[in-house]
Amino acid sequence: MALLLFLAVLTVCAATRQDLYGQMFTFPQETNTAHVRLIPSRQEKRATTICLRSFTDLRRSHVLFSLATPSTDNGFMIFKDSDMLDQINVHIRNYYVYFAGQNYKLSTWHSLCSTWDSTSGLVQLWLDGKPSNLRLISSGSSISGPIIIVLGQDQDSHGGRFVIADSFMGMLSDVHMWDYVISPCEIQNYMEDLSFTPGNLLNWGALEFQVIGTVLIEDEQKSCN
Repeated sequence: MALLLFLAVLTVCAATRQDLYGQMFTFPQETNTAHVRLIPSRQEKRATTICLRSFTDLRRSHVLFSLATPSTDNGFMIFKDSDMLDQINVHIRNYYVYFAGQNYKLSTWHSLCSTWDSTSGLVQLWLDGKPSNLRLISSGSSISGPIIIVLGQDQDSHGGRFVIADSFMGMLSDVHMWDYVISPCEIQNYMEDLSFTPGNLLNWGALEFQVIGTVLIEDEQKSCN
């Protein structure tokens, strides 16, 4: 696999916008510093869908997506819980719900989406094409900025207080975020790598981001047919 770019070894890179289709962020070591900060096109969110693909061999708890505001460090967080091996937690505005029965295997690429609608308060998780039950959380309020979105670390404060025990090590790709709940058909298209409407808040094909610490951008690893 060709190494395309080695970004920000113990330094901070200026924010840049790139088309990352066919590529992935690689987090090669456990740290409480290395992360990627994503810059959304808008700040306030009354509904949202987040989709990403991940690969890791971590048996411990680890964060997959972290959005924080000054008043809510867990504004929207997707977190793999090691205490319950089949459980993924979704945190919204410092509340959380858990989704058990998730077949989140080690050393395997997974496609994951989570949706939330503030009007109803309903949250759902999709893993590898399979939807969870709908759960209720934090209705009637929006997620409002200034928003900081981080890959690789769990924000315990707005943009900081990272803990190595919650950090991500592995590969992440195809991160998209919408300011509405996308349809189940669109989610399935994303899961199956078919044509879908890219995120209007975060778009992997035009992603604005900043890398802090040792993070690599490499060609995405795909099976040979």
